[in-house]
Amino acid sequence: MRDYFIRRFLLIPPTLLGVTFIVFMITRVVPGGPMERALQEAQKATEGGSSSSGQVGGGMSEEQVEELEEEYGFDKSIPVAYLQWLGALPRERRLSKSEFRPLGKDMVGEEMVEDPDNETTVILKGNGRQAKVVRKGKKVISAIYNDNKSPISEDGWETRIETVLERRERWARRSGEDISKAPENYDDRAIIYKTSFAGLLQGDLGRSTDFGDSVWSLIRSRIPVALYFGILTALITYGVCLPLGILKAIKHRTAIDNLTSILIFVGYAIPGFALGAVMLVYLGARGGWFPLFGLTDPGFSDMSLGAQFIDLAHHTILPLLCYVVGGFAWLTMMMKNNLMDNLAADYVRTAVAKGVSFRSAVFKHAFRNSFIPIASTLGQLITILVSGSILIESVFDIQGFGLLQYQALLGRDQTVIMGTLTIAAFLLVLGNILSDIIVATVDPRVKFN
Repeated sequence: MRDYFIRRFLLIPPTLLGVTFIVFMITRVVPGGPMERALQEAQKATEGGSSSSGQVGGGMSEEQVEELEEEYGFDKSIPVAYLQWLGALPRERRLSKSEFRPLGKDMVGEEMVEDPDNETTVILKGNGRQAKVVRKGKKVISAIYNDNKSPISEDGWETRIETVLERRERWARRSGEDISKAPENYDDRAIIYKTSFAGLLQGDLGRSTDFGDSVWSLIRSRIPVALYFGILTALITYGVCLPLGILKAIKHRTAIDNLTSILIFVGYAIPGFALGAVMLVYLGARGGWFPLFGLTDPGFSDMSLGAQFIDLAHHTILPLLCYVVGGFAWLTMMMKNNLMDNLAADYVRTAVAKGVSFRSAVFKHAFRNSFIPIASTLGQLITILVSGSILIESVFDIQGFGLLQYQALLGRDQTVIMGTLTIAAFLLVLGNILSDIIVATVDPRVKFN
């Protein structure tokens, strides 16, 4: 059994890599990403005014578009950008770019000198800064920054040369046009930068384009709400459905069984968000018995402890009903059907024939075997860390994890989508393993060999 679970845990990393890479590719190719949104916003801001000659589509200058590409990794291929998001490859930060041309052209302070060893020295001057780059082919041998006083290598600075051809290829990839249509006024460009590893492996999921905060801080702020409703939903659902399923199995085809079946299937047939909307109208807006939105009142922090408890419970009742109403039918009927099958089994009839009371036969013999299929789903309770109903949270304006995912999808917030998906996928895979452990614990017949 130990070897089985070791293999299962070893499968978690490749599974997460496959899931995140597929979603990463989808976010890169679907329309409406962060680049398109930024261009649309810039175009709206410049509507009605004249565009400057340095602007490209969307009302942004080419330098601004390149900064966006570098921020979201659109200047790299999908595999390279994914590895940078993962934190396996370094990213270029604090870029400083300067064009240069051979002497005799209309630039100030440029010089190119080639020595017999095929080394090229490039001196860049302008805007009060100077950089001296010595390279051999594409390999940078040395680089000095700020008037030859501060070696770049000592401060972690690096340099590279972006040729005219590379800049034209980048323009063609960004615009979707043929490279022959690229601007003719490009020159070679020296780029001075620092590199850093900042990705999932370093615990950095990036910064949200919509909210402006780090993805980790957004997730941490929503997890308490997800835990609150998730734990309450699990306790109420299992606390009600298991005894109700036992009762229905014992009282099969009686008035109690028929009435409870009608109630739970009516609840199952009504979507939670639709029930929430109806309750908001009749119990909130018209009746005035419950608040219309949010999880607490604005003055919650100034209330006493007892008043805070009452206020939180007052705001919780309606959304909690929407959360639990749909889960009653499946769990109750699962418990009832499994228990009825085991009560009709030979080992239960034998136990009763030997003098075991019916109560003991139900709870000491049949219940344990009936609970095994339900135990196979208990591991998924770990996903309550990131659970939540998008529609229910939208109806009640509860800032939970589900609403965060919904807002990220609407806003094409790539960093938040990847962050929430990674955590949800990890917990889902871990929940499957926990379910296997629980089943092996409950059912001694299970052997993972």
